[in-house]
Amino acid sequence: MSTSVSSTKARILEVAAELVANSPDGDVSTRAVCEAAGVGAPALYRHFGDKEGLLSAVVDHGYETYLTTKRNRRPGTDPIQDLRDGWDTHTDFALLNPNLYRLMNSPAMRTPPAAALESHRILTADLRRAAEQGKLRLAPELAAQMIMSANVGVSLMLVSRPTTFTDETLSRRIRDAVHAVVFTPEAMGPETTSVGDEEAGAEEEKGGAEEGRAEEAGAEEVLPATATHLAALLRRTPRPDFTPGESALLGEWLDRLSNTTPE
Repeated sequence: MSTSVSSTKARILEVAAELVANSPDGDVSTRAVCEAAGVGAPALYRHFGDKEGLLSAVVDHGYETYLTTKRNRRPGTDPIQDLRDGWDTHTDFALLNPNLYRLMNSPAMRTPPAAALESHRILTADLRRAAEQGKLRLAPELAAQMIMSANVGVSLMLVSRPTTFTDETLSRRIRDAVHAVVFTPEAMGPETTSVGDEEAGAEEEKGGAEEGRAEEAGAEEVLPATATHLAALLRRTPRPDFTPGESALLGEWLDRLSNTTPE
């Protein structure tokens, strides 16, 4: 690509990104972009195909800095903390770039931007590390879908309805609630409770029947987490004892157990 062609494409992209950021509703017209960039419509369509292609490029361009921090981040020893930090940086990015974030998650974008797909892959990779350490209750792929949908949902509410969703702790509260479902209790650390001494005493008087039910429920929770852990270890270090077909079948069975919903 020649320097002049490259500079024309870069100028169109930078102008479009600026117009999106400053737009009252986050939308821009191709005519406005062409006028601001000093190019004709054929040049825009030659580089980006159509308006959706241009807006996808704008999202990827704006999200690049955020993804660079994720790509360059060295995984810590605790994947749970990495995932907490990842949630928080995602929400912070949305609050700093509300128009860009709404555009990125707009139903009108028929093809997900490359940046969104890469972000999802990074999240899944962190969850696989958690699974390898026995800290995940679900298969990493399902856990990634749960975390990403919740993170995007709360971020969209914060940038789209800021006068309604005013609690500064909302994102962290939802993060911790979702993580409590996805990760094992041991991974989340000791739980705190607001139950008073009298209430605690009353609970103790319920007797062995309650304890038996708790143990049964605990067993139901242990099985998916154990299956998730084993599946992650086998994928990281395949066993030579199994044929590829047997390994695939075992992985399918373990994933099914991992994603079983307790009754």
